[in-house]
Formats: sequence, C-alpha cells, structure tokens
Amino acid sequence: MAPIPRLRAYEGPAVLSYGFRPFFLLASLYTGLAVLAWLPMFGGDLALPTAFAARDWHVHEMLYGFVAAVVAGFLLTAVPNWTGRLPLQGTPLLVLVLAWVVGRLAVGLSALTGWLPAALADLSFLALLTAAVAREILAGRNWRNLKVLGVLALLLGGNALFHAEAHLSGIAAHGTRVGIAASLALVMLIGGRIVPSFTRNWLARENPGRLPASADRFDAVALVSAAVALAAWVAVPEGPWTGAALLAAGLLQAVRLARWAGDRTWRDRLVLILHVAYGFVPLGFVLIGLAALGTLPAGAGIHAWTGGAIGGMTLAVMSRASLGHTGRPLAASPAVQAVYALVVASVLARVCASVHPAWFGVLLPIAGTLWAAAFLGFAAAYWTVLTRPRLK
Repeated sequence: MAPIPRLRAYEGPAVLSYGFRPFFLLASLYTGLAVLAWLPMFGGDLALPTAFAARDWHVHEMLYGFVAAVVAGFLLTAVPNWTGRLPLQGTPLLVLVLAWVVGRLAVGLSALTGWLPAALADLSFLALLTAAVAREILAGRNWRNLKVLGVLALLLGGNALFHAEAHLSGIAAHGTRVGIAASLALVMLIGGRIVPSFTRNWLARENPGRLPASADRFDAVALVSAAVALAAWVAVPEGPWTGAALLAAGLLQAVRLARWAGDRTWRDRLVLILHVAYGFVPLGFVLIGLAALGTLPAGAGIHAWTGGAIGGMTLAVMSRASLGHTGRPLAASPAVQAVYALVVASVLARVCASVHPAWFGVLLPIAGTLWAAAFLGFAAAYWTVLTRPRLK
C-alpha cells in the first residue's frame, strides 16, 4: 500500500496548495489557446516573434510546454503519495509555476531575446522539476520510481536537443522524436499502473466478474519492446527494421490493453476514457510502423500518439486526479464527458487529415477547433475544482 502523504498547514491561495492545481489549469488553458493561435500561423495570417519555424513552435509548445506542465502537475501530486513526504506548496510551487510561464514567454519572444537566452530560460523549468522530483524520490528511498525520473531526464535532454537542433539546422527532427518518445514512455509506465488499477477497483465494486490481468512478465516484455522500437524510431525513423520493431511493439501493446478488461467499463466514463486514450498507443505504433515502411504518411501515427495517447491520457488523468484530490465524487459530469468526446473527435479528424491529404485543408481547422474546445472546456468545467479549497 502506498504511503499517505502528510500536509503541512497552509493558508495561502488554494491554487498553490498542491501541484496539480496550477499546472493542470495552466496546461489546459495554454494548449487550447496555443492551438487556436497555431491555426492562423499555419495559414500565414499570424506570426510570433519566435526564433522557431512556425511548425517547430507548435510542436515544441505542445511537447515541452503543455505536456511538461501536465507531467509536473501529475508528478508533484503522485510523488508525495509514493514517498509519504510533504508535497510542494506555496512559494516553492509558485517558483516552478513562474519558471514554466517564463519559459513560454521566452520561446514566444526568442527572435527578440536570442535563441540561447530563450533556451536557458525554457530549460530551467524542466531542470527544476527534475531536481525536485529527484530529491523526493531519493530522500524517500522510493527506488521503484527511479525509472520515472529517468524518463523526466530524457524529456529535459530532448528539450535541450530541440533548441540546439532548431538553431543549427532550422528544424528539430530528433528533438521532436525524443520528446514524443519520452512522453509516450510516461503514458505506458504510468498508464500501465493506473488503468488496470482503477479498472479493477471499479469492477470489483460495481460490475463483478472478469478483472484486469495482474502485471507480469508479459507487461515487462511489452514495455521493453516498445522502448526498443521507440529508440529505433528516434534514431532511424524509416526502414524495414524500424517498421518491424514498431509493428511488433504495437501488437504487444494492443494485447496488453486487451488484458485490462476495458470492454466492461462502459458505465463509468472516468474509467472508460483511460482505456480509449491508451488505445491510441498501439494504434500509433502500427501507423508509425507503416510509415517507416513507406505505406502511410508519418503524421497519422504521430498525431495518434500525441493527440490520442498523450492528449487523451492527460485529460483522463487531470479530470480524475482533480476530483479525487479535492474531495469530490469520482464521477464524470456531462460537461466532462463532452470534453472526452471532443478530444477523441479531434484526434480522429487530425489522423484522417494526414491519411487523406485531399481532406487536409478541411480537417485540420476542424481538428484544431475541437482540440481547443476540449481543453478550454476542461478549464471551464474544473475552474472551481482547481482554484477553491478542498471539500471537507
């Protein structure tokens, strides 16, 4: 059983009382507004004073801005539960929040400040977050979760590579793939714990019968296969060996998901969305594998991963964790269920836009608008949850 975190006396703003509060709120607001800005940028109707190419700004801010904020909110909430140590609150948490905000401004204004000062300002957030998580895991002797720290360090390294690559060659191809691989690794690691766990808890209480399979050697093989395939894709994104590794990893991840009894969770949308989001993991592996073999555009699989697996899982985790940690019932309201439907529809539209280039001009703005509606809708629905004190 995980230790129960202790809380110090805190009388400041509720939004700074726990890590998930400011970062989940900022992440949802930022990704919605950034995508709304990206649409006219893509059409040439809007320009930001950033040193990045327009595409790289979009990619960077989704991976190292939005995803990094969600990861911060999750880890600053989960690590105290893993270690039994006090969570970050008040001024120390505010310092991390401000570092994230400064990073977003620095990237957006990097054509004015220069690429190196912008890179250093942006990297400071992930560096501080990595140091904070490392301190807690090591002090709590929580060796099991060192792998999470490793993935976080990989995300920091990928961000540094992104800045350097964009400056030196004009496009950050490897930095993009490292960021996607690191984010997807977190989805597979954390999702592999919470999806079957939450499913088991709900089924045992509400729908007795077949339960998710317990973690065993198969899960380890599936994760190692995925890690090998992702490493191959980062290094050499095209070719028969990379394609074969990706397809094999996709098959193993599909079997892994099928073992979690998601087909029995239709009545609880908070649980069901976890399975739906994770379903984009194997789909992305298959689509990227086919792209490596030259049969599909790479954008289809990339957006299945980034929009479906990463974006969908962030919504699933943010909505559930925010309710649980503020003393509210674990139930998806109609508004939250609509948010889930919007993000799934957005991802499907974006994947289809890549598969069918003739539809791209129509489907891209639809996908972007649906994405913005999903995350801005989450921010609106959860504003009170995230900014007001915990219910007694």
